[in-house]
Amino acid sequence: MDITLTLNARGLVTAVGLGLLVGVVRERLHDKDGTTIAGVRTHAMVAIVSAVAASFGSAVLVVVLLLIGGLAVASYLRTADRDPGITGEVALVVTALLAALAQRDAILAAGLGVVVAALLFAKLPLHRFAREVLSERELQDALLLAGAALVVLPLLPSTPVDPWGVLVPSMLWRLVVLVMAVGMMGHVALRAVGARWGFPVAGFFAGFASSTAAVAGFGHRARAAPAQRRQAVAAALLSNLASLSLFAGVVGAGAPALLRAFAWPLVAAGSVLLVGGLMGLAGRGSTTLPEEPSPRSFRMRHALLLAALIAVLLLISAWLQRTYGSTGALIASTGVALAEIHAAAASISQLYVAGGLPLETARLGLVAVLAAAAVAKTLIAFVSGGAAYGSRVGIGLVGMVIAAALAVRLLPA
Repeated sequence: MDITLTLNARGLVTAVGLGLLVGVVRERLHDKDGTTIAGVRTHAMVAIVSAVAASFGSAVLVVVLLLIGGLAVASYLRTADRDPGITGEVALVVTALLAALAQRDAILAAGLGVVVAALLFAKLPLHRFAREVLSERELQDALLLAGAALVVLPLLPSTPVDPWGVLVPSMLWRLVVLVMAVGMMGHVALRAVGARWGFPVAGFFAGFASSTAAVAGFGHRARAAPAQRRQAVAAALLSNLASLSLFAGVVGAGAPALLRAFAWPLVAAGSVLLVGGLMGLAGRGSTTLPEEPSPRSFRMRHALLLAALIAVLLLISAWLQRTYGSTGALIASTGVALAEIHAAAASISQLYVAGGLPLETARLGLVAVLAAAAVAKTLIAFVSGGAAYGSRVGIGLVGMVIAAALAVRLLPA
């Protein structure tokens, strides 16, 4: 009996507390325009009556909620000419429901009460974000990402659909969602910091979309403005650091065990790129961002093309592995890495999971993929930015490969 009373008392205290919290926020936000339909006292009393009604049973609670809803409607009709919004009315009903919930789960009700109060308090920032900061294209991209992750992904099969057992639709689509998600995060972060951090931020987040394109773009900037060469090199190396983090994500999505075995080589490679980028930050020069970034958070077409390329590579690698063994599969993956490092990483990961590659061979294959990508990007750096830019970028990329290879050699799986 004592335990039951304690639990009821806890729920009642929680109900009163969240009623007071929501009521204070409502009253502070509307204390000047006189449009508040319910302040501290009203929300507190609604919370109390709802908590008491819940203790009598569902029938009494339903009657009380109907009465509160009716009062909210009547209040809206009275103040609609001055305040056409319905946030206050909805907040009153939400307070009643949370107070009733507190009788069963006080912790959940308290947490939701804090969320409701925060949403009410953040009225102006949320309105500004939705109306001024967030563009229509960004909202479209966010909805597209949500649909890809929450609608399409659960519907895809998790079993292979090809004779060799390497094409798993859910795995391929997870990679599409991963590319879209990192593009969205990079875009949001770049919008948030603006031009304050200059080339480094632009380079890092450009690397999520395409580090190869970033190396070429900053190479053109270095050729056009030699005073910015040092920062352009830093941006190019940081773009490869972002690409390396996506590389790790692709490996982890396809073969978590392989990612754990290759963690230290990735850390070593990333450290070299990070040091190279930080050295560029120490130099002086213009901090003007390159051309305005694309308003698109990500390119759906690029993500789909990547998935298609990965699927084709998986089929080719599986055929080569069946015909020529693991050597043929590694050669195919390394060749693709000259153009697309993440597709090659996905191929090696899938082959490892399917049992076509031993762990140590797969680790060496990932190093070979990094080496092939470094060669291709170094050549692009020389062509786009000249010898001074290309040699510096090349040193950083070669150092990345050497660090990864040494880690594989000295730290066996």
